[in-house]
Amino acid sequence: MANIVQFENVGLRYGTGTETLSDVSFTLKSGSFYFLTGPSGAGKTSLLKLLYLAQRPSRGVIRLFGEDAGALPRQRLPGFRRRIGVVFQDFRLVPHLSAYDNIALPLRVAGVQESDIEAPVREMLAWVGLTERGRARPPTLSGGEQQRIAIARAVIARPELLVADEPTGNVDPEMAERLLYLFESLNRLGTTVVVATHDFHLLHRIPNAQMMRIEHGKLSDPTGVLRNPPGQS
Repeated sequence: MANIVQFENVGLRYGTGTETLSDVSFTLKSGSFYFLTGPSGAGKTSLLKLLYLAQRPSRGVIRLFGEDAGALPRQRLPGFRRRIGVVFQDFRLVPHLSAYDNIALPLRVAGVQESDIEAPVREMLAWVGLTERGRARPPTLSGGEQQRIAIARAVIARPELLVADEPTGNVDPEMAERLLYLFESLNRLGTTVVVATHDFHLLHRIPNAQMMRIEHGKLSDPTGVLRNPPGQS
């Protein structure tokens, strides 16, 4: 499989403080599924921000889709980002848009005809169990419902790379497994998936998933096929 992501000695520093990430090097294979684990404050969210181009590294090289992301001209960034689906920990739904319109947003930005939007949006609403909530606006939805809408929005355009920051943190265990199955289904269609999670119970739900663990801003384990997560035998 080709490499979809390459980090080479990447460091990230906010302001003049110490580095949040130090000498991070890894490769993600196209079409693979990865879990990113580690304690709170270890640098998981910062690493994900680099993956979806919300942050530039302080040093090192990041290659996405075979290109040096740091050398991309500004006008190419929007098109590049459309190839990446993101599930944010704080959802980032547009509050004045309905759930339906939030999910449809990536398709509209990509120029999909309105006649081709309704069916996939309805399918996503059904998949996340919110068929009857399509007209509801985010402020009227529970945290779990907002999370499901955010996930549906992230996957509807079948991105080449999906990055999810604690995507099951606001849903019950049954829905968490259902959403994980959605990620797995997308992965089977060729999308590379990276899921940051604290929930070790989810780690064995995906056959051949690989794990990266980050501690104190460094990757502490090499990427490999996930066998036994910490605390399990």
